[in-house]
Amino acid sequence: MTTRRDFLVTGGAALGALAIGPSALRALPGFKPLPALYTDAATRELMMEALDAAKRYGASWADVRISRNRNNSIQTRERQVTDVVDTDTMGCGVRVLVDGCWGFCATQELTKAGVGTAAQEAVAIAKANRIARDRRVELAPSPAHPNATWRSAYQIDPFTVPVETKADLLLRANAEALKVPNVRFVNSGLSFVKEERNYANTDGSVITQDYVRSWVTMSCTAVAPDRSGTAVRGPEVVQPAGRGWEYVLEADIVKNATKWGEEAAEKLTAKPVEPGRYDLILHPSQLFLTIHESLAHPTELDRAMGYEANYAGTSFMAPPEKVLGSLKLGPPMMNLVGNRNEVGALATIGYDDDGVQPDTFHIVKDGILNDYQTTREQAPWLSSWYAKNGKPVRSHGCSYAQSWADVQFQRMPNVSLQPGAKDLSWDDLIAATDKGIAMIGRASYSIDQQRYNAQFGAQLCYEVRKGKIVGQVKDAAYQMRTPDFWNTLDMLGGKSSYEFGGTFNDGKGQPGQANAVSHGCPPTRFKNANIINTGRTV
Repeated sequence: MTTRRDFLVTGGAALGALAIGPSALRALPGFKPLPALYTDAATRELMMEALDAAKRYGASWADVRISRNRNNSIQTRERQVTDVVDTDTMGCGVRVLVDGCWGFCATQELTKAGVGTAAQEAVAIAKANRIARDRRVELAPSPAHPNATWRSAYQIDPFTVPVETKADLLLRANAEALKVPNVRFVNSGLSFVKEERNYANTDGSVITQDYVRSWVTMSCTAVAPDRSGTAVRGPEVVQPAGRGWEYVLEADIVKNATKWGEEAAEKLTAKPVEPGRYDLILHPSQLFLTIHESLAHPTELDRAMGYEANYAGTSFMAPPEKVLGSLKLGPPMMNLVGNRNEVGALATIGYDDDGVQPDTFHIVKDGILNDYQTTREQAPWLSSWYAKNGKPVRSHGCSYAQSWADVQFQRMPNVSLQPGAKDLSWDDLIAATDKGIAMIGRASYSIDQQRYNAQFGAQLCYEVRKGKIVGQVKDAAYQMRTPDFWNTLDMLGGKSSYEFGGTFNDGKGQPGQANAVSHGCPPTRFKNANIINTGRTV
């Protein structure tokens, strides 16, 4: 944990300026591995004071989070830097249970008196909340994790890389994209988040974690020579990840900028798609969003129970007692897994904000709805289902707050479609398709408030004839009803084609909070999808 003294000091090495891989970087003279992670004595003392105060004032259970939250971003356009943002906050959040009701209070006063007052206020808020209680909060059991630590899969802290190095990388990439004929505008950016997280609860857990995530964006806009049209590739050309500066270097955006520019220029001559029924082949960079919107959001248990509707609505997969074990969401080859342990994924964490070590669980098993995303509060709501299936009542570890100043609640883990038994590739799916549309990259979409009816576009759309891509098409999108669409799944890529897509900022709640989540998947094919032309006017 960064001390208050360290909090006021900035600096770092220029190692990230070397455009080399992480293995070579570790071998360089002078390279220092990341320091050992531990809970410092001052932070531990403050957390114990907050918990003791909560108990003194009447809480039956309490937890406390002391964290430092940092955000950094740099944006460029063509040959200039347009924006640099660097934020840094540090504070304490105390959550309590009193008579089965939650109370929460946060403070930036990191003293014994400050955290004690926050605990007292949290208890008072919990007591006031009793008037609106509809059911008592009962927490699923969870073992204590004393002296636990965890660090995400980063090797170079992006917050030690000078802004000049970051700007130089982006501007060099922009310059390469601008060399492509007809590419006239280029925007690019880097975004980084670092969370130094300390957690303790009255069960006996004391946990310290160090989490970093990174994102590279680039948008290339091509303009027709006669200015009759424009076409864009991006900005999501590199998927965000729970990794560091080494991930940015591995993306090699200076080299790849030419390819992204060429893809934008090629779209200028793409013919409009002919509406109709096609077999639909989705690349992981496009499919992850469909998974996110149509399967992951509606299997958040608070949505299915009607307790949450902000940002993404409720859920057609409800009520749980009527759909678990019976709702057919896809063919037997379809298996959707929730977890927070895949290396480099955005929602990966050692311990959630309830102090739970997350597990891996099937949300959809053999095409049938099997489970929901849960916290310690929510898991008991499914106790009868778990008892029926011989499973313990335990949280899946889906509790998260975006900072020390926000109360934690159920947030999405990594939700991923598992690869097929055969190790098929993108090219294999193309070769097996007689008449199809293949889509790459996320673009515009819309979905209703129960996650049932939706429409998705893509950055790049290709027509497939007799097993070959014959060229780009434009204005293509597919319309779907969630269960009908997923039941047309007939081909899955294999393990070697499995990739992560992800969203760096996924909103939920009121007041709103953002988390980050990855969705792994292979390329997939869906039979007889309804393809529309979004460019046509009536």
